[in-house]
Amino acid sequence: MSETIELKATDGFVCPAYVARPVGKPKGAVVVLQEIFGVNAHIRAVADGYCAQGYLAVAPATFHRVKRGVELGYDKPDMEAGIALKAAVEALPVPGAMADIQAAIDYAAQAGKVGLVGYCWGGLLTWRSACSLNGLSAAVPYYGGGVTAPAEAARQPACPVLCHFGEKDHWITIDSVEAFKRAQPAVEVRVYPADHGFNCDHRGSYDASAAALALQRTLAFFASHLA
Repeated sequence: MSETIELKATDGFVCPAYVARPVGKPKGAVVVLQEIFGVNAHIRAVADGYCAQGYLAVAPATFHRVKRGVELGYDKPDMEAGIALKAAVEALPVPGAMADIQAAIDYAAQAGKVGLVGYCWGGLLTWRSACSLNGLSAAVPYYGGGVTAPAEAARQPACPVLCHFGEKDHWITIDSVEAFKRAQPAVEVRVYPADHGFNCDHRGSYDASAAALALQRTLAFFASHLA
């Protein structure tokens, strides 16, 4: 069963979130963080996938503080719009959208231990959340743009982290991934012969084999840390 709910952050801001509930008692929860394209059909499908695995899945609308109801596609105009929205959210006073992610984590905790997974910009937010938010038992950033920058690599996660990167990613160089690995020896880093966005079957960069292997590893990671 799926629905859209409202989450209230500590500053009083109300943010919608897509929620998918499994049949029977959940074995934990997974918060899903969007790309720069909003909580669109792809992100809802990702949440539904974790729900099918027995997790309560929660996908907060992290653009909501700057624009409501964002559902973009993957062509050039939509990508430009998403980049602008991301910049607007990043420019918000602290904590900005991080407060909405914390509200999603707090809500998800009703199902037990909480894991966090995010894609593209959501991958960056997942990394930041692992280092600064409360209530997480595991975090999995997928090709998080900016995660390998020195300022981000200097952060220290408070929960186990598994990172997925593509070696053909023109946004995240393999040299920066190697530097991140050296800076974060406790973080599990997996690299695939794929491009940025390889998990998204709505994009030309989709790589079915890399997506399947990354998901297999993510599910095993969550099974280990959310049990």
